[in-house]
Amino acid sequence: MKAAIMQPTYLPWIGYFDLMDQVDIFVFLDDVQFAKRSWQQRNRIKTPNGPMWLTVPVFSKGVRTEGKTIMEIYISDNKFWEKHAKAIKINYSKAEFFEDYFDGLVNIISKNATKLVDLNIELIKYIKDLLSIKTQLVNSSELNVKGVRSEKLAKICEQLGVKTYISPMGSIKYLLEELKEFKARNINVLFHNYEHPSYKQLYGDFLPYMSIIDLIFNEGRDSIKIIRSGRKEPYKVDHFLDKT
Repeated sequence: MKAAIMQPTYLPWIGYFDLMDQVDIFVFLDDVQFAKRSWQQRNRIKTPNGPMWLTVPVFSKGVRTEGKTIMEIYISDNKFWEKHAKAIKINYSKAEFFEDYFDGLVNIISKNATKLVDLNIELIKYIKDLLSIKTQLVNSSELNVKGVRSEKLAKICEQLGVKTYISPMGSIKYLLEELKEFKARNINVLFHNYEHPSYKQLYGDFLPYMSIIDLIFNEGRDSIKIIRSGRKEPYKVDHFLDKT
């Protein structure tokens, strides 16, 4: 059984869903430290003037976010969704599949969720269903696993009975340094290998690494096929150790 573990981010890029699509269990790592101005609270859409950030406001003035976990972060302005919906409509209303998905997306963003994690996970689940991804989803906070970095990840895999962990490339440095945590539990580690595919977009030259909604509005039901087209065989640990 394969698993991937990722923080629940806001309207993630397409590689996030490719990783989810190729494992049996996908764990939302929601009980680790929140990082302000990270993908946890923002992402980018394409506009005629290039990429534009959509950022979910969270408490900062008078309410500390430092040291808080993702699941402890509250949205500071329940009207933020109006700006996001307006920006999405302005920049994607001419996309072929805009009318198919806009209302469903805005229904979630406008629900007045109080916690950032609840908003992010509901949006991810909505898009997962649009893409017909069948992977089981779990919140790490429900598992009550202690530890930091690789120790925590390995313990989560062990508790879920996972034998293969596919890691995002962003974790490669510390994971390679802490492989013993996985080896001690007989868990094989692989690394996500993804080559960003191009697809139909508005506004000139192709711009990669936008939010998943850029793909969905432009390609509709073909989105999952396009996502999978960028998938490569996951890297084995030896691929990186041989180069050190």
